[in-house]
Amino acid sequence: MIATHAAVSRFRSIIVSSPTARRNSSHVRLAPKRPSIAPKFSLDIKHIRENPDLYTQTCVDRNYLAQKDNPQRIIHLFNAWKQSQVDNRGVRRQSNNIHLQLGRLQRKEADDLRGSTFDEQDELLLQAEALEPTLTKISEAEADINDEIQSLAAELPNLTSQETPIGKEARVIGYINEQPAELNTQFNHVDIGKHLDLLDFTAASTTSGWGWYFLKDEGALLEQALIQYALSVAIRHGFAVVSPPSMVYTHIASACGFQPRDQGEEQQSYTIAQKEQKGDVETGHEGKPEMTLAGTAEIPFAGMKANAKFEGGELPLHVVGASRCYRAEAGARGTESKGLYRVHEFTKVEMFSWTVKGKEVDAFESMLAVQKEILRDLGLHCRIQEMPSSDLGASASRKIDIEAFFPSRRNTFGSVPLRQLKNDGYGEVTSASICTDYQTRRLNTRLSQRKSDFPYTVNGTALAVPRVLAALLENGWSKKQKSVKIPEVLHKWMHGITTIEKKLNTEQFLHSKNT
Repeated sequence: MIATHAAVSRFRSIIVSSPTARRNSSHVRLAPKRPSIAPKFSLDIKHIRENPDLYTQTCVDRNYLAQKDNPQRIIHLFNAWKQSQVDNRGVRRQSNNIHLQLGRLQRKEADDLRGSTFDEQDELLLQAEALEPTLTKISEAEADINDEIQSLAAELPNLTSQETPIGKEARVIGYINEQPAELNTQFNHVDIGKHLDLLDFTAASTTSGWGWYFLKDEGALLEQALIQYALSVAIRHGFAVVSPPSMVYTHIASACGFQPRDQGEEQQSYTIAQKEQKGDVETGHEGKPEMTLAGTAEIPFAGMKANAKFEGGELPLHVVGASRCYRAEAGARGTESKGLYRVHEFTKVEMFSWTVKGKEVDAFESMLAVQKEILRDLGLHCRIQEMPSSDLGASASRKIDIEAFFPSRRNTFGSVPLRQLKNDGYGEVTSASICTDYQTRRLNTRLSQRKSDFPYTVNGTALAVPRVLAALLENGWSKKQKSVKIPEVLHKWMHGITTIEKKLNTEQFLHSKNT
């Protein structure tokens, strides 16, 4: 028994003195504590153990430097767990033998039992009772180390696609429409929006602060028209419409790769305080799980199939929906993030697909086709880019962005010459990502054929309203007419409005009537 206690103590000391434990004393975990209702992770720990250098290099390539040692830590902890299994094999065997003997004695017929048999049972029960505290300590210690392995594995980003450029530079792979011959570099969308009385940032700063806005009159109608147009295109491409919630459990968002804070500890999402959120340690009551305002409908869409199984023939499944999205970070208050380009709340039409491994590129290309058609028919000049490893989020294996051309960005920003502007007048308006089984393994979304099979997920922006609206204002602006021409594809939702012109104030209106 002394040897067994020594083994437990040694195993616990491994947990306490491990690099992981030391790291936790100064490292803040990105993900919050998972409640008991959270979907059970099914991470491929074996693949991480067998390919530690691959995962480490992925972390380096994607700037997940705080996690680059996780693969080696997982191996260290797994070896400690295996050693515990060896060290405590004897006490487990002893416990199993006791229970086997008790079972045999209890199966004897009552009329065959002798007093000595009852004595044997009492002795065996005493032995089992004496072993119980040791077995409990062993089980708890091994469970702790398994939890730590799962936590370290969950922090790792997805493996990077071979299509993805390594580093920080994106690769241009195509364009949509021709660049306008005449460029409006004098006025940006904020100037135009204020001139036409479509945008009100001042009132929003009073009600909500910096990063919010009011859309007014034709601006508000444009938002609704863009939503309906994007949905109509996606439906024509085979997407089913779903209206998702905007609030989700924080553990669902984390499972999708969205953490409350980024690698630089900057706040990324808004969490919602709830009554009775804190648990009670004495009673074991967990309290209400933390809630988060979703930054994209990708999160509730992915969570819609948590703890679910897809039957054969159900996949691929493509959904699209419009939702309000919330981002705590709205970027620095610079010229390139001014106005509608980076805001805290906005409407977005999102596409999401579940498919089987090997068919993810088909779903990816289907989303790109929707994006290209929408932007093409809106008349926007865009460039298409294969995004580099440093730009990928945790869940993405591959990402393609489409950037619209903003004429005002071709002007000089302060003292910065045009040739030094990295974006050269372009700004992201859509993205599409392949997430492989990163999300489904964390959400326990399975295929019914085999327990070990997980569907792949793909997501893409059909249309983010504020950025596209900003691009339409800048590209549709007529300097001569002081108006904005509305793309023809939006006319059916604009109540007869085809051009946005400056509204007359009361004095001007009365004067026009009198003359």
